[in-house]
Amino acid sequence: MSAGGGKKAIIAALTANAGIAVAKFVGAAITGSASMLAEAVHSVADTSNQGLLLFGQKRAEKEADQLHPFGYGRNRYFYSFIVALVLFTLGSIYALYEGIHKVQHHEELKSPIVAIVILVIAIGLETYSFMTAVKESRPLKGTSSWWRFIKTSRSPELPVVLLEDTGALIGLVFALFGVGLTMLTGDPVWDAIGTLAIGALLGVIAVILIIEMQSLLIGEGATPEEDVEIRSNLVDGHRIERVIHLKTQYLGPEEILVAAKLAFTPGLDIGQIANAIDEAESRVRAAVPAARVIYLEPDLYREPAN
Repeated sequence: MSAGGGKKAIIAALTANAGIAVAKFVGAAITGSASMLAEAVHSVADTSNQGLLLFGQKRAEKEADQLHPFGYGRNRYFYSFIVALVLFTLGSIYALYEGIHKVQHHEELKSPIVAIVILVIAIGLETYSFMTAVKESRPLKGTSSWWRFIKTSRSPELPVVLLEDTGALIGLVFALFGVGLTMLTGDPVWDAIGTLAIGALLGVIAVILIIEMQSLLIGEGATPEEDVEIRSNLVDGHRIERVIHLKTQYLGPEEILVAAKLAFTPGLDIGQIANAIDEAESRVRAAVPAARVIYLEPDLYREPAN
């Protein structure tokens, strides 16, 4: 993934959420709506998260040094993991707390029509942010489903923004549902129920993100498609006969480490082996551009003992 596509989606989401947060806080102050306040805190969390994603991209650009010889690319995974934690603690837990409090202590809504107007505007802005993320993700998603894209993408920012925006849109519907039913029935418990639904939704999204980002942070290998390409391009059929052993790992969203032990045709001299390795590296990089760091070891293939 080019960082540019992800950055465009992040900036669109940051701009939308910052404006929405201000409007929601004003609306919560005017109406006393718990679900509106929960949504305002949700938007603050999302705005902070987009700031963290941009900061992570900037940190990932640092040049490799003696302490970090493979560079700082995993900063993007680390800050995406922090985003998931912020979404859970600041968004989900606060909304659940506020919802429980409002269930126990009912408070009448004031000027609920103000809340309705703000929520409808917020839905429009969130839709813009969501569609930007969808547009930037389509070339990477290809023919895969959106769920598979989120589960298998080695670039964290777009899946994070997609899930955040999805949660934001559904959360706004929950808030609209809570405020609307409170207006129709005169019972403020619906506002509290909407708040609890927002908290539960954010909790589910946060857990999904925590699991996915933790896996990337630990280190994931090449995708199955990339693995096939790497293996097929390592073998040339006359000097390199087979791949004995292969391990890969993403050092960052756009850099794969490839380490392989290869079976060479017996009788080659050191010059022929060196040329074969250089050509294999070139083939792999041409097929999988992210395979930037490659270590190949020549060996003889030995049939496994029965």
